[in-house]
Amino acid sequence: MFENYQVYSAVMVVGIVLFLGWRYWRFKVVKMRLSALLKEGAQLIDVRSIAEFSAAANHLSRNIPLSEISPRINELNPEKPVIVCCASGGRSGVAATILRSSGFKNVINAGSWKNTLLS
Repeated sequence: MFENYQVYSAVMVVGIVLFLGWRYWRFKVVKMRLSALLKEGAQLIDVRSIAEFSAAANHLSRNIPLSEISPRINELNPEKPVIVCCASGGRSGVAATILRSSGFKNVINAGSWKNTLLS
């Protein structure tokens, strides 16, 4: 039984490392493409709370807190790409799911709002 525990632990560690690597790579790709996406008319939405958004500098995005995504969905154009960001990528992932289930075809989770800084 102890041997199985070691195998399961090793598989879990490898899975976590692969997931974190994939997530890091995906957010880096979004950052590299951000300028081009914005030139194409992409909508950049920050789903952090109003207080979090107000405390940060360099606002390239529009703030629609996650709790307001559903009631304010008509403010977004479903024909244009939507890039969502938040503090770490969790809330933006939820927002992306809500938007996709509402018929938006091109939704990108940029993760942290820091990924949306053009530098």
